[in-house]
Amino acid sequence: MTTIKNYFSLVKFSHTIFAMPFAMIGFFIAVPHAPTANIDAAQTMSALVESVMLRKFLLVLVCMVTARNAAMGFNRYLDRHFDAKNPRTAIREIPAGILSAESALLFVILNCVAFIVAALFINSICFYLSPVALFVIMFYSFTKRFTPLCHLVLGLGLSLAPIGAYLAVTGVFAWLPVLFSFAVIFWVSGFDIIYALQDVEFDQSQKLYSIPAVFGKAGALRISEILHLLSSICVITAGLIGGFHWIYWIGVVVFIGMLIYQHLLVKPNDLSKVNLAFMTANGIASVVFGVIVISSVFLQYGW
Repeated sequence: MTTIKNYFSLVKFSHTIFAMPFAMIGFFIAVPHAPTANIDAAQTMSALVESVMLRKFLLVLVCMVTARNAAMGFNRYLDRHFDAKNPRTAIREIPAGILSAESALLFVILNCVAFIVAALFINSICFYLSPVALFVIMFYSFTKRFTPLCHLVLGLGLSLAPIGAYLAVTGVFAWLPVLFSFAVIFWVSGFDIIYALQDVEFDQSQKLYSIPAVFGKAGALRISEILHLLSSICVITAGLIGGFHWIYWIGVVVFIGMLIYQHLLVKPNDLSKVNLAFMTANGIASVVFGVIVISSVFLQYGW
């Protein structure tokens, strides 16, 4: 159990809370359009459970967990030397000697294999796109070495969740999950910039790129605000074209409210509440918004 706990800590498993609700949004907005489920407003939820959707739901969960494990594990493996030099990150599992670099790399490989196998059992398009998804989410780990746009690449990686889940159900692309994916890109990029404020001096000393290191703390917070404004526009636009039940807008208010709240918490000269903004505010934003959007879909179709 201790070993499992160490690997969970390595990949910050609790942070799965950020992308998972958006994957579930992508899944459930796709269900009414599934070619094999034949679910309409007259059917009950038991029909959904008894259909192939349950199998796909479980496979989507497997893909989400293994993809994120692979991405985070690779990030920790690749950054192990920088982590060892940074007092804030020196306690992480690899630099602290809790896990070896080799075992972390093996963990990454096993999760990559599990992700591709799970995608194979979903449908052909998910299988064919699985290496592309792995490339995107693992490429992020290199980007801080050459571009301050690394935050946007991280956002791009997590934004694959709603699109991927929608494809798992329908096998086709659609605009609505793309809007939610853009919301994720701007949301994640914005809060990752806030999180990176903690390492401005270290990044500059190591010639690493981040928006705070390049534009300063005040400039970075302004950029983060713009990105979160764009994220807000995306969830509002999704609501306007998605035909959701009216409770969707309660979720929008909570989501945008949490974005505003984290910017009230963090100031250029006071970073004491960065972790509160990063974990608590964004965790609430993601989970509450996800639950309300999915509930809206259930009410919309009378499940």
